[in-house]
Amino acid sequence: MPEDQQPGGPRQQFGDIAPALAGYTEDVLFGQVWVDPDLSPRDRSLVTVASLISSGSTEQLAFHLGRARENGLSDKELIATVTHLAFYAGWPKAMSALTVARQVFADGT
Repeated sequence: MPEDQQPGGPRQQFGDIAPALAGYTEDVLFGQVWVDPDLSPRDRSLVTVASLISSGSTEQLAFHLGRARENGLSDKELIATVTHLAFYAGWPKAMSALTVARQVFADGT
């Protein structure tokens, strides 16, 4: 990375202990995968949110709920997604996701 560029989020958060993973996150995941035109940003966000809920990965969910809203998903659609996944991914995972969603929606993030 050129010296005049500031490191992004992953590099700031984890670059000191996992520089390769932070770089892959910025350069490959967000630099290539997220901009692939085969899925719209809205659809990509919906898939990501569903995957995070299904796997119980609530630590990453807050960021991606905010991103999903930026990519055109409404709060109503996101809650419908959580409700739908309660039957496929499990009730506890859906309830944990609702806790995160409530906070994200209240914060406006």
